[in-house]
Amino acid sequence: MSIPAVHFTEALAIAGASADEPDLAPAHERALGEWARREHGSEFVFVTGYPMAKRPFYTQPDPARPAYSNGFDLLFRGLELVTGGQRLHRHDDYLAALAARGEPVEPYAGYVDAFRHGMPPHGGFAIGLERFVARLVGAANVREVTAFPRDLHRLTP
Repeated sequence: MSIPAVHFTEALAIAGASADEPDLAPAHERALGEWARREHGSEFVFVTGYPMAKRPFYTQPDPARPAYSNGFDLLFRGLELVTGGQRLHRHDDYLAALAARGEPVEPYAGYVDAFRHGMPPHGGFAIGLERFVARLVGAANVREVTAFPRDLHRLTP
């Protein structure tokens, strides 16, 4: 089985969303999950090329389409499960990205300084393990599969 991958702009069209949406709403993610299952027999779908405005400042823009990122989300059964992408790796690019967002460098200095002497191209991702388990077992709420769930009324284990 292969996992289908669609660019963000194509994902909006598949989901029936407005072309000027800056992000996918939960209803859009569910529609994409249904599409992936129906058209590709897959419970997963990659959405690539999210708008730079919706990604962290350290995300690498797509060189061919600078308004979009070299980032992705992996959806499982219509729910965002993983977010990731290529990260900036040049010090000057970090300074420019922060300036473009009107952010001061000082709060990020410890992070940005690590790139002053060079860093290879790299990426990263974060997975929502509890989200995956909840979808896998059909739990009504992610708190049902979380060891120490927190909400408005519970902050400590």
